[in-house]
Amino acid sequence: MRAVGIDLAGSGKRDTGYCFLEGRSAKASILHSDDGILASLMEDKPDIVAIDAPLSLPKGRKSIDERDSHHFRRCDLELRKLGIRFFPITLGPMRMLTKRGMALKRKIAHALPEARVIEVYPGATYDLLGTGRKDKKAIRSLFRKRGIALTGRALSQDELDGVCCALTGKMCLEGSAGPIGDESEGTIIIPIVKNVR
Repeated sequence: MRAVGIDLAGSGKRDTGYCFLEGRSAKASILHSDDGILASLMEDKPDIVAIDAPLSLPKGRKSIDERDSHHFRRCDLELRKLGIRFFPITLGPMRMLTKRGMALKRKIAHALPEARVIEVYPGATYDLLGTGRKDKKAIRSLFRKRGIALTGRALSQDELDGVCCALTGKMCLEGSAGPIGDESEGTIIIPIVKNVR
């Protein structure tokens, strides 16, 4: 069972956290270009690719650049109902991230058609599993409890979020994370937590 997590940046000039998770072993790194991400994916050959970026548009919206009244997908509204904070996909810098995420999903589907590509959100995973989003010590503790061995150097927040994406992908494969939203519009995979969903 091989999972890759990608904490995607809106621009190739900024750091993208990347993690390859196989068994207990997590290999985290920083990448920048789509070509670099695709090269790593081709080398790692994951079963699932979990991306922290919007991978779809709200129903009724033809383009992310179009200004209209469709700002939220059903999965976004369900996050809100759960009390999980997020940025709407049509807000400023999120437009660039959404464009890049949707384009990367298409590239991955072409390069690795056997890999399942899912949208995840580390903020939701941290919140639902009771861990502070920026508390690196607590995040590392969460990973240890979930059977992920992080060794060596200290990881940046982008890398930790990449590991979190990979963890969510692994949980999806194991059946302990599932979709919210509408399949026809796009879903976000989040941990299944009793008394929450």
